Amino acid sequence: MKKTIFAAFLAIAVLVIAALAIIAYTNVLVYQFPAREPGEYYRAKEIVPAPPHGDSLKVMDWNIKFGGGRIDFFFDCYGDRVNMTPDEVTANLQGLAQKINQYDPDVLLLQEIETGSKRAAFVDMMQWLLDNTKLNYGVYASQWKVRHIPSRGMGKMNSGVAIMSKYPLQNAERIALPLMQTQDPLTRFFYLRRGILTADLVLPDDTVAVVVTHLSAYDKEGLRLKQLKILKNVADSLVRLRGKTIVGGDLNTVPPGTQKLKNFDDAVCKDDDFIEDDYTGETEFLAPFYRDYREVIPLEEYRLNEAKYYSHTVNGRGFWNRRLDYLFSNLWWTDGMVHQDESTGGMQTMPLSDHAPVTGTLRLKPPASPDNVKSVP
Repeated sequence: MKKTIFAAFLAIAVLVIAALAIIAYTNVLVYQFPAREPGEYYRAKEIVPAPPHGDSLKVMDWNIKFGGGRIDFFFDCYGDRVNMTPDEVTANLQGLAQKINQYDPDVLLLQEIETGSKRAAFVDMMQWLLDNTKLNYGVYASQWKVRHIPSRGMGKMNSGVAIMSKYPLQNAERIALPLMQTQDPLTRFFYLRRGILTADLVLPDDTVAVVVTHLSAYDKEGLRLKQLKILKNVADSLVRLRGKTIVGGDLNTVPPGTQKLKNFDDAVCKDDDFIEDDYTGETEFLAPFYRDYREVIPLEEYRLNEAKYYSHTVNGRGFWNRRLDYLFSNLWWTDGMVHQDESTGGMQTMPLSDHAPVTGTLRLKPPASPDNVKSVP
């Protein structure tokens, strides 16, 4: 009897140990993000004293396509490339840094930045860009952290979103977003895990909350709308807690009232995993943001000339054909621009990424006679 009981306990112990080992190995192979966790902090090797900001900040948002420039990767369906060489990564980063330094932002929000991925030759782009721009501080949150992806030779992956600034950043936090559920279990296990990164921008005489994210690109289940609602709740909470707030990123959807919603000229994918963009049912997804915040390109200006503010195309030999990238704030923008080419921004950006940077100057104090001042949440 005692031997039977002992054997049963031993079997249970073995199962528990095996289960714990599987859990531990799973988290080592594919990082399982908690609901909330601290962001990762960076700083430039040489800190450049930040100039007085006065009553305004220059803000820039950019999806930099993991330093891939216009290499035709397999997921774009224009080519079959998976990984880059070190020389390719360095050349692409030099172009990105040139544009960043040309605009000279006080605050930079980035998507698709990598910190040790095989496809980007294991370059830590956070450190590289801080060391090659006038920005001093950075915080990073991964959206895809896998020790080894067993597909197409992709290998190690660490790709995410970031905030960089001339001024110190504090209280950085990553907030998890819901995952896609319609994928098969194996694909979902190795796939991206989207999140929101928040941090406090500490100015000499003020503090501004900054939020950046990159929402799901391929959505067959209403996931993007769920993510947007969470993003809005996070932004509203920061307004109540911190006051001044900036929200930006690649939201992968279009402004309210957009006319061009599908049949884009760069859609060549036949693979169902990389479905053609169709925003027909999404025309009001961003309405709550436009209602409660100010976007760097006012909606009435966008509707007068959509093409002027397009910020994305998959085809590097074409031209920008839809707007997916945004900067919102409860403060006041004094200007806004999508840097499409030399005529809008002074430098060609098409060779640098599949997204054009979006910029604006943010006024930290209300104008003497603000027109059409919106209430904040």
